[in-house]
Amino acid sequence: MSRLDHLPAQLRRALLERRLLKVIAGLTNFDAAAVERISRAAGLGGADLIDIACDPELVRRAAAVSGLPICVSAVDPDLFPAAVAAGATLVEIGNYDAFYPLGRVFDAAEVLAITRRSRELLPEVVLSVTVPHVLPLDEQEQLAVDLVAAGADLIQTEGGTSAKPFSAGTLGLIEKAAPTLAAAHAISRALAAAGRPDDVPVLCASGLSAVTLPLAIAAGAAGVGVGSAVNRLDDELAMLAVVRGLRQALAPVGAGVTV
Repeated sequence: MSRLDHLPAQLRRALLERRLLKVIAGLTNFDAAAVERISRAAGLGGADLIDIACDPELVRRAAAVSGLPICVSAVDPDLFPAAVAAGATLVEIGNYDAFYPLGRVFDAAEVLAITRRSRELLPEVVLSVTVPHVLPLDEQEQLAVDLVAAGADLIQTEGGTSAKPFSAGTLGLIEKAAPTLAAAHAISRALAAAGRPDDVPVLCASGLSAVTLPLAIAAGAAGVGVGSAVNRLDDELAMLAVVRGLRQALAPVGAGVTV
């Protein structure tokens, strides 16, 4: 039995149907009121999962207002057990966007070491690991395969911070998403070639919008993570509207959305 089988039925179904929507509050966002607003909008808007900073109190607050399973993100594996004890459903290493402006870069060896330590601490908990977008694509592919061998259950891509869109409107949104879309395509193909096409879902995150979510799924992702499109907003109603738009973007053609 895969560790993914222990996920709530809603999450398993969303992954299987390749329509999982994760709203990201931010790895460094420890503002409880802001996390509650984002979490509430995610729950009301039809998201499947909320991704928050690794803090037990934030886990309890986000779960209470959203009604959603909670993913906690960190780069220090020793923080994970307390968050899981507080009710987090899964844990995630990365993403690393908040660290790049500080000059902090994670290489393959460090990400592997963090993954092995996380698996050692939490042998039965679902573990998602982000592949750093600063690596060349072929190295991202190899790292993804190595991460799965080290115990990762899901692989997440990133890349929004490296994108330099030069167009306005829809074209600019596609340019913004290009690095993470390319990584999702390359990594999903690499995992399939390694014989792991279905049991290690790929989540595409960073720089995505309602325009580009369908492209992420077409590139091979089983789900998407969206952060700044939601968490940069100050108004909860605006957040809710954006989450509903994201949910609609992932709906099958001709399907309605129930929220």
